[in-house]
Amino acid sequence: MNTYFLEQLLASSDASPTNTNPVALAPCVLTIGNFDGVHLGHQAMLTQVRELAKARNLGSAVMIFEPQPREFFAPAAAPARLTNLAEKQALLAEYGVETLIVAGFDNEFRSLSAQAFADILAQRLNVQALVLGDDFKFGHDRTGDSQFLRDYGLHVTNLDTITDDNHKAARISSTRIRDLLLAGDINAANALLGRDYAITGTVVGGDKIGRTMDFPTANIDLKRIKPALHGIFAVDVVSLDNDGNVIPSDLVKRADEGHKGIAGLQAHSLFGTANIGTRPSVDKTHDWRLEVHFPQLQADLYGLTLQVRFLHYLHGERHYESLDALKEGIHHDVQELIEWRDKQTGG
Repeated sequence: MNTYFLEQLLASSDASPTNTNPVALAPCVLTIGNFDGVHLGHQAMLTQVRELAKARNLGSAVMIFEPQPREFFAPAAAPARLTNLAEKQALLAEYGVETLIVAGFDNEFRSLSAQAFADILAQRLNVQALVLGDDFKFGHDRTGDSQFLRDYGLHVTNLDTITDDNHKAARISSTRIRDLLLAGDINAANALLGRDYAITGTVVGGDKIGRTMDFPTANIDLKRIKPALHGIFAVDVVSLDNDGNVIPSDLVKRADEGHKGIAGLQAHSLFGTANIGTRPSVDKTHDWRLEVHFPQLQADLYGLTLQVRFLHYLHGERHYESLDALKEGIHHDVQELIEWRDKQTGG
């Protein structure tokens, strides 16, 4: 999948003599949205884009916004991200998107009229047809919609609201998935995602508090304002290469002899226990962290890109009155999650 930033594409379409590296996008079918989570509703949209693109011998493309509009207008009140940009890119590529256009959502972009935005689509991005949700609006005056684009001369297909099999009247949405994750209902959230919920990030330096209590953790960079789920979880973890592919048994290969960790439930993974939240017991109430402890593992994981797959919710974050109480609480959680893992694998 090729990824372009809209600002670069608009600049490269300038026909001035100083522009020596123009980018010309192939004619395409485009869909537009946040695509946070790339859930089953989004996947239905992508399927329609691919089918229409194939029928018309066009490329398939998606436009997303960074930051997401609500993050731009009110960062502190914006909904938690299901997927950061890198995760979203990987998922869209997995679902067959050929071209990703990232539109920087700023004052200039939000000031575009519906006419100006339609001009960009048709004249600068080579869009021949669009697949849109039934409630899609655009332009600073919100006058742009599917009919506006049809009147402009573009072919527009509207996709009906996608509902799930168990609740026919319930729309599959990022908001609904966030609510399920926050409630710890991992299985229901996964059913709407069409896969297990996971977070991918680089292992970075932390404050090493866990190490002082004999529970060292890998501190994983979240790359988002705040995560969509909080609490204590059983997780599976794999190491990824620069292309996002799983490196077979990479964590085990890096481990010290005799301290190889506990096998996870998916191939090439290690089992871990994760705390994701603000760690109220260590006075870090505005510092969102994803910390993973790997029982029975000794290895240097700094700099690795890890994918953390959430398997089971144990409980929410708890405040402990002392570090000794925190240590005892962590010990109890780790043992309970290992027992849960053993039940899944038959021992």
